[in-house]
Amino acid sequence: MFSLENKVAIITGARRGMGKADALLLAQQGAKVVVSDILQEECEEVVKEIEKNGGEAMAIKCDVSKKKEVDEMIKKTIDKWGEIDILVNNAGICQFKPFLDLTEEDWDKTIDINLKGYFLCAQACAKEMAKQKSGVIVNIASIAMGQVGCGFATLAHYSATKGGIVAMTETLAAELAPYNIRVNAISPGVIDTPMIDPLKSDEKTIQATLARIPLKRMGKVEEVANTVLFLVSDESSYATGSNVIIDGGWLAV
Repeated sequence: MFSLENKVAIITGARRGMGKADALLLAQQGAKVVVSDILQEECEEVVKEIEKNGGEAMAIKCDVSKKKEVDEMIKKTIDKWGEIDILVNNAGICQFKPFLDLTEEDWDKTIDINLKGYFLCAQACAKEMAKQKSGVIVNIASIAMGQVGCGFATLAHYSATKGGIVAMTETLAAELAPYNIRVNAISPGVIDTPMIDPLKSDEKTIQATLARIPLKRMGKVEEVANTVLFLVSDESSYATGSNVIIDGGWLAV
């Protein structure tokens, strides 16, 4: 089960955190992995780890908010491996800032990376997947997506992108189904990554956050990666347009 032999996967934001965990796990299951992020050297370190474990990978520097760089990533992938079977849209930023203090620059940067970047990567990969009549896209959203009964102060811009990702996922699932391309989302809760370091730096804030979670702990990147693996494998062949929530029970109470 969960074999990805002969599959080619692109993972954005893969130099650390959830993206890195995805890259390591998919490579372990046999996928040829493109480790993509904005820092080439850190991507290469992940590639070395994959190769040390017997996998195959390639590092590609890419700012997902720039179409030219996304197109170049696709070209390099096709030139090397001839196809793209899997895209994990994971690259993103999270800036904690009160709404009244948000600048236009803050807003634009978050939208460009978190939402426009997902659009650019999904469209570029889907064009290749459509040619081969198969493919899987997984978009990493968040429980800060709206319409779930809780808002997240200081994350208006971030939440707007995550809500957009869920909506786009549903639309793409319907539109790309005729090409046998499945599109699903994952909405993590509080996962222990460098992105939440501002939360962890304040003891009162992190304790209040953990108290809100029924499982009383943060999630692990590997726990999200396991769900990514399920969604990109044939074991989830009838799942498309779904949004899988991994939050330790946050939305259950």
